[in-house]
Formats: sequence, C-alpha cells, structure tokens
Amino acid sequence: MAHVKLHIPGPVEVSEKTFKALCTPMIGHRGQGFKDLYAKMQPQLQTLLSTKQLVYLSTSSAWGVMEGAVRNLVQKKVLNCMCGAFSDKWFDVSKKCGKQAEALQVEWGSPIRAEAIDKKLATGEFDALTLIHNETSSGTMSPLAEIAALKKKYPDVMFIVDAVSSMTAVPLNFDALGIDVLLAGTQKAFALPPGLAVFVASPAALAKAATAKDRGYYFDFVEFQKNAEQSMTPSTPAIPHIYALSSKLDDFFAEGLENRYARHAKTNQMTRDWAAKHGFTLFPEKGFESITLTCVNNGAKPGGRTVDAAKLQKLVKDQGILIDGGYGKIKGTTFRLSNMGDETEATMNQLYAALDKAMAQL
Repeated sequence: MAHVKLHIPGPVEVSEKTFKALCTPMIGHRGQGFKDLYAKMQPQLQTLLSTKQLVYLSTSSAWGVMEGAVRNLVQKKVLNCMCGAFSDKWFDVSKKCGKQAEALQVEWGSPIRAEAIDKKLATGEFDALTLIHNETSSGTMSPLAEIAALKKKYPDVMFIVDAVSSMTAVPLNFDALGIDVLLAGTQKAFALPPGLAVFVASPAALAKAATAKDRGYYFDFVEFQKNAEQSMTPSTPAIPHIYALSSKLDDFFAEGLENRYARHAKTNQMTRDWAAKHGFTLFPEKGFESITLTCVNNGAKPGGRTVDAAKLQKLVKDQGILIDGGYGKIKGTTFRLSNMGDETEATMNQLYAALDKAMAQL
C-alpha cells in the first residue's frame, strides 16, 4: 500500500527513526534492563513536565488514565469542563464510573474560563474537576495557567488536566501550575504510535487516591507510584513503545525544548496564514486557537469562505496526504490541519502545496 502522510489531529506521522526504535530486541519487563530504560527516561520526563514528581507510563490510551483519575480522585462530585467532543465525553465517563458529576458546558470553539469554574467551585459541592487543555475537536486551547491559579483558592479540589494534544508542543510546568494530574497519550505531539500514556500526579492526589476504596487496580495511582519508585510499571508495559519514547525524548532534548515549542508556534502560524490567504476564518474564539492544529471554519460560524470539505479531503488524499474533514457535530462545516509532532516549515509547505492544488480544483 502507498503511504498516506498524516496531517490529522492524531495519530500523527511517525518517523523512520522512531519505527526502528520500536523494533529494539525485547527484554523482560521485571529485569534490570527495563529498570535502566525507565530510569534513563525519568529525568527527561521530569524536565519535560517541569516536575520533581515521578512521571508514570501507562500501557493504554489516555482515556484509561482519564477514567483512572476519576476513579482515584472523585469521592464527592466532579465538575466536568466541556467545550468540545472529548471534554464532553469526560462527563459521560464520570457518570459511567458511578460518580456524581456536573457539566460546565460552553459553546464549541469557546474556551473554558477561570471565572466560570470559580462560580461552580464556590458552591463547595465539588472535590475534583476535569479539563482538556487543547480540545482537538474544535481546535480550542483553554488558558491553563489562568484556570490553575484557582487551585490556591480551592486546595482540596483535585485539578485533573488532559494535555493529550499539547504536551511536548507547549511548555507545561506541572509543579508551578500546582495542578494534581497532567496526562497525555503519545500518538499526538509526541509523534509516537497509539498505545502509551504518560502522566504525573501531585502528592495531594496520591494521598487522596490512597483513601479511595474503589479505585480499581490497573489505573491505581498508588500502584503507579510504588512501582515508579523502583523504575517499573504496575502491569506489563508495552516495551516497544517505551523504547520508542526513549528515542523520542532524546530527539526532544537534542532539538531543545524551547526550539521545539517555537517550531510548533511557527508552523501553526503558517497554517493560520494559509487559511487566511484562501479567505477562511478560524473556528475557535480569537486568542484561544490551538498551537498544534488549526480548525478552519467552513460554515460552522458566519463569515469566511466555505468549500466542499469532503472533496477537499479527497483531492489532498489523492496527493498522498490525509487531512481531517471535521469532527462530530461540526464535521464538514470545519476541517482540521495538524502541525504537531515532527513537522517542520519544509514539511508543512508540502501540505500547503497539496492544499493549494486541491483548492484550485474545487
């Protein structure tokens, strides 16, 4: 099969170097070789997330850790901050875990703001909240630092943050933010295949998890901490993925984290400029656009150009590149272009050339 390059919001393109790392000969996950591998990565992960806490590896999608966070940390009621398909889903997950949950719903394309959270938490009803930092369905990035500042006012509320499509592309200073859980899957900005999640928990989160009697086993935060102290995982890990993560972390630090963040900002701005050049507007509220993907307005909101998104997607795919034709209730009335992972100005220019050719055929 001919390879179709991925410029969708995830999974994203995986490099040949990373694929080779996946094929590293197998080792036992309880042996010294695995301990050495995890121990080598631990300071890199801590630097990446600006934390002194141990960073955990979970053989699962991010949703496993997201559900696990609800089971470990919600005892009274959880406030699910909802601004798109994936944050909306967290409300459903909370209820299916048997937890009392309330939705803080805003329009798709609008960010979650601290003022709205503050009003809810002031009731004293909640002991946890969930937030998706970068909502990929709508291409909207909520102001995490602004929201995290509320933690000082509500120290007993667990702040659980999904950074699935922002981790490694923007600075995420876990300890300085003061939040309780920060998690991501590796198939997005990490540019790894799906199947591995990375997360970190605060001392307060670990203490609260220890009191939860129905937290389960596979995503038991206490077990993750106990094992991480020995450079191990609670259950059998996906060792090939972890080899690939180690390779990827080496890449991050060879490039330099600040350079990596700047590259994502640059390529994202290039995509916004491409959209504007063709008369499109963007779907998210101005000032809250994602840095890792661009959600182009194609009729979901008034203003700007509209095209046949499905036809545009096909014309681009015929050139060997896959873009996204919109997600959920805004499918077709938006389309999404990813710049996350390993993409450079040169590779993004290849995408724009394919898009330009397709636009000329519409």
